Amino acid sequence: MNHPPSQQDWYRFVRILLLTLGIGFTVAGIIFFFAYNWDALPKLAKLSITGGLLIATTLLSLRPQFDPLIRNILLTASAALVAVLFAVYGQIYQTGANAYDFFLAWTVFISIWVLAANFPPLWVLYLLLINTTILLYADQVANHWSDKLVFTILFLVNLVALIVSKVLLKAGKTIPTWFTNLVALAAISFSTLGIIIGIFGNKEFDFWLLVLLAALAYATGIWYGFKQHSLFYLSIIPLSLIILITTWILRISDDSGGFLLASFFIIGSATVTIKYLLDLQKKWAHEQHGN
Repeated sequence: MNHPPSQQDWYRFVRILLLTLGIGFTVAGIIFFFAYNWDALPKLAKLSITGGLLIATTLLSLRPQFDPLIRNILLTASAALVAVLFAVYGQIYQTGANAYDFFLAWTVFISIWVLAANFPPLWVLYLLLINTTILLYADQVANHWSDKLVFTILFLVNLVALIVSKVLLKAGKTIPTWFTNLVALAAISFSTLGIIIGIFGNKEFDFWLLVLLAALAYATGIWYGFKQHSLFYLSIIPLSLIILITTWILRISDDSGGFLLASFFIIGSATVTIKYLLDLQKKWAHEQHGN
């Protein structure tokens, strides 16, 4: 069973929160500084200030005198400043690049930092950039891609990230639970959205491919949830299934009867799922205390 956080845990949480907010507000202040004084600053000053801050933040993150957590947070701030530098450069010289080019370059240029730091919040930023790049590429370049194909790709990207994190965790690497849960939630969200679009659209190959991949992933997730006594996977997967079945009910019957049936299904399925999960939690707690 999980124990309530101790005073030391709260102290560490508040310390990290305040430090993160301080650095985050500093980066935001730099962005607003350029936005407000853009016309008044010469080109050289714009690039020098941004580049100087980026170099200074990166060098501070390399100082061994600092706590490793502080160094990683500073490196995350440096990763954000890379985007500021690219944005300033693009605005000065009007490169005319697509939005996906900006996010792709941002992703590529911080890849070494992400791998070297192995800092979960920085990995979250990295995955967010990858997902954003794919979405913008599909919107601006690959216009022939269907929405179902795009969500299938996003689902696979996050699913692979989840599998890799689980393998590393099993190999002894320290990976926080919140990170794997966040990646799993992103993967299931993309699969759910893609299947919903397919239910209301054409049932083409990419739709059935997504359904097949999602079915395999969901079955594996249910198995993993029972094996590891993880209520998280046993909660989000049934939630996704409830949403998909409700969508299918509304698709085949969009009149008042369909809405009534969907309402009853949501209430009934949610009640049964919650009751089962509560009983399962009590059973696992009893087994743990018995051991």
